[in-house]
Amino acid sequence: MGLRIVVDCAHGAAYRVAPTVLRELGAEVIAIGCEPNGTNINAGCGAMHPEQIQAAVREHGAHLGLALDGDADRAVMCDERGEVVDGDQIMCMCARDMALRGQLRGGAVVATVMSNLGLERALEEVGIGIVRTPVGDRYVVEAMRAGGYNLGGEQSGHLVFLDHATTGDGLVAALQVLGIMRSTGSPLSRLAAAMVRYPQVTTNLKVARKTPIDKLPRTSRTIREVETELGEDGRVLVRYSGTEAKLRVMVECEDAAQADEVVGRICDAAVRELGAAG
Repeated sequence: MGLRIVVDCAHGAAYRVAPTVLRELGAEVIAIGCEPNGTNINAGCGAMHPEQIQAAVREHGAHLGLALDGDADRAVMCDERGEVVDGDQIMCMCARDMALRGQLRGGAVVATVMSNLGLERALEEVGIGIVRTPVGDRYVVEAMRAGGYNLGGEQSGHLVFLDHATTGDGLVAALQVLGIMRSTGSPLSRLAAAMVRYPQVTTNLKVARKTPIDKLPRTSRTIREVETELGEDGRVLVRYSGTEAKLRVMVECEDAAQADEVVGRICDAAVRELGAAG
């Protein structure tokens, strides 16, 4: 393989297998987060804290970094410059490569409503569709099986390659990326650049009640106004948390300042109708 790779195993399930597999494939491995003691799993490390691999990649001059989470079903990477490569970017490069090789079933990728609009645009450029599901890898897998798709995942790094595994597997995802790097001779930064991430602003608003959004005239009107303003160059997602008394407001568009402004407008309208929790 000839690559220097930093791998952070989050003191979790893959603390032995991930470094071993990468070394067996010929990589020089700098392993961190590989000393589980029963209580330190995910503690300040792994996919939830990619700053660890970012720093280590820069320190060791590595070609890339790989951060797994405790149960190793998530993968977040960083390129040779230490820039984070998230699940959306990994799906993008893998989908484009699979399509070129005639291996992308259904001509589409399954992603959740939280995946960045930049993923959708980058796939559209090469004729690949996107199927959106609610948040949660189980919804992704259900849609993949129902529609006959073989690639799906979440921005957070849950990536499912149904030709190789029945659920998310961070090491499998990393091996797909390494295969593309090897076949193309491209650094990870160049592969990740196929997708331009749109600015995404998200606010979690504590609310006094969870009235259906379509029953909130002011909020619904504001959402429609924002969607009209953004047109095809933006996206709005407003939904309640399934477990907390919170309204989640997410806006994506090309201008981060505009995204921040319209999120504020939607939140102001929601507070007037739902009340703000203390």
